[in-house]
Amino acid sequence: MAYSEALEHRIDIALNAFPKDITDRLSKKKMFGGIAFLYGGKMTVGVVKEELMVRVISERMGTALNKRHVRPMDFTNRPMKEFVFVSPDGIRSEEQLLNWISLGIEHAKMKLSH
Repeated sequence: MAYSEALEHRIDIALNAFPKDITDRLSKKKMFGGIAFLYGGKMTVGVVKEELMVRVISERMGTALNKRHVRPMDFTNRPMKEFVFVSPDGIRSEEQLLNWISLGIEHAKMKLSH
């Protein structure tokens, strides 16, 4: 199954809410059978089938996983460290989508600073 191009488009639009110094460092790459958004070469969020994939720093994983419509990313049939899937019901509003994108960018920034 192809990934949701509609969700990719929503992410593209949502990124307009971020400052230029962030958006200038963003790129896209086909990954996991979908599309990933990279910040400084580090994965932030992506689209796999109909779901949003998000990288989340370890300290925020517990909170993220306690939200409705969120589960560990189990692309390889094993949970992947610091990755979650958010179902379409968890990103109905643009505010929800922006919050997840922010978490993904936070993760990338942290990885780049180490």
